[in-house]
Amino acid sequence: MDRVLISGASGPIGTAIVSSLGQAGAEVVRLVRGPARSAGQVSWDPMGELAPEAVSGFGAVIHLAGESVVGRWTEMKRKAIRESRVRGTRCVASALARTESKPKVFVCASAIGFYGDRGDEILTEETASGRGFLPEVCREWEDASRICAEVGIRTVNIRIGLVLSGQGGALPKMLPAFKLGLGGRVGSGKQWWSWIHVDDIVGAVHHAMQNDSLFGPVNLVSPNPARNAEFTKVLASVLGRPAFFPVPGFALGLAFGRAAADELFLASQRVEPGKLKASGYEFRFADLRGALENLI
Repeated sequence: MDRVLISGASGPIGTAIVSSLGQAGAEVVRLVRGPARSAGQVSWDPMGELAPEAVSGFGAVIHLAGESVVGRWTEMKRKAIRESRVRGTRCVASALARTESKPKVFVCASAIGFYGDRGDEILTEETASGRGFLPEVCREWEDASRICAEVGIRTVNIRIGLVLSGQGGALPKMLPAFKLGLGGRVGSGKQWWSWIHVDDIVGAVHHAMQNDSLFGPVNLVSPNPARNAEFTKVLASVLGRPAFFPVPGFALGLAFGRAAADELFLASQRVEPGKLKASGYEFRFADLRGALENLI
């Protein structure tokens, strides 16, 4: 892919992908809000329209932009989460579908929130969506990307799990308490957390761009999910600290609101990266301890 267009380039995932594309010799152009300040930027408004000629001639397009789901889900926050993903994706996909020189592949972010709270059920790309706000958003998010698939652009919906990165996401927020020996399981600790090291997101995105057999939903998670109690125990062990202080569900409810706490922290999602494994992707960090040791 000699020219790649990317949205959400400033986030922890986008930053890592942009760096890797540059190292691979690709010309990277960023979709940015506000005026473009160089030839390496294209201005866009996720709530508006994007001119087809602005997105013409790229070998691949990676769409990651979206409002953070972390925080109290007020009506305004819910609207921002939904519209930034659904309308933003529709904006990009519509422009790509109308451009004369279409990309070979459109990699569009999604999330394992698609599945909802499923207990011990093993979840694959063929599993139906669950119930709740996040499953609803993810369904609409993926539906918006189908504009590209309908005109023959290979579209890959990467359903991303809990991202482990030193530059953002959940891990840096967890570390202060755990370093003080104040960490512990969340809620019952029985819920499955399907995690992935940021380097494997980068590797999987490159794999998806280059592998014509991949299209539709693709789960981006490690092949070894962990229950929350195990996850927090391993994290504490890597830091050489105890993990004696559980965070009760009601405390999360007070901090984030009941709905956000239930869907973000207490939901159980035992997700299998079936398509990635079947297509020959080799994980760099399949083991939780190895992933955390690498990052900490």
